Amino acid sequence: MNDAPKQELLDILLAKSIRTGHFVLASGKESDLYCDCRVTAFDARGANLIGQVGWELVKKDILAQFPNVSSIGGMTMGADPISLAIGMYSSLDQTCGTTLNVFTVRKEAKDHGRGKRIEGNFESGQEIIVVDDVITTGGSTLKAIDAIETEGGKVVAALVLVDREEGGREAIEARDIPVFPLFTRQSIFGSR
Repeated sequence: MNDAPKQELLDILLAKSIRTGHFVLASGKESDLYCDCRVTAFDARGANLIGQVGWELVKKDILAQFPNVSSIGGMTMGADPISLAIGMYSSLDQTCGTTLNVFTVRKEAKDHGRGKRIEGNFESGQEIIVVDDVITTGGSTLKAIDAIETEGGKVVAALVLVDREEGGREAIEARDIPVFPLFTRQSIFGSR
C-alpha cells in the first residue's frame, strides 16, 4: 500500500486528536499522552482515511490469518465510526470477495423493545473483528469482547486506531486475540 494515506491520517490525528502534557485517563491512570480519536474519526477526511488504511490492514494482516471473518464492530461510541468506515471500504473492494457487516455494542442492553446489547449486522456464530479507537488498559475492548462472546460471536482479532502501549494489548492478547494497531505510541513518537 502507498504510505501517503497512512501518513495523511497520522497528520490529522496529530492535528486534531493527540495531545501531550499531563492527563488523568478514564482508567484513572495518569499519562503524558491524550488521544481523542473521535475527533479524527468523525472528520470526513479522517473517516475516509481510516476506512482506506484500516481496510488495507484487514485484507493484508487479518483476513490472511482469519479468512472467515464476516463482521466488524465494537463498543459504542469510539468504535462506531471506525467500524463503519472500514466496512464501507470493504464493500467497495471488488478484488477481495469479502464485505464486512458492521455492528455496535451498547454499554448496556436496552430496557425496552427487544432488549438488545448488540445492534446492527451481527449474528451468533460469526467470526468478528472487534474495534476500538484507543487502547490503554484494554478495559473497554475486553468489555466489548465479553458482550460479543455472550451473544455467540467469536472474536478472532482486535483492530485499534491507536495503541498507547500501556498494557492493553497484552491484556487483550492474553485472551488469545491478536491486536492489530494502525498506530502505536512508538510509531507516532519514536522512542521518546
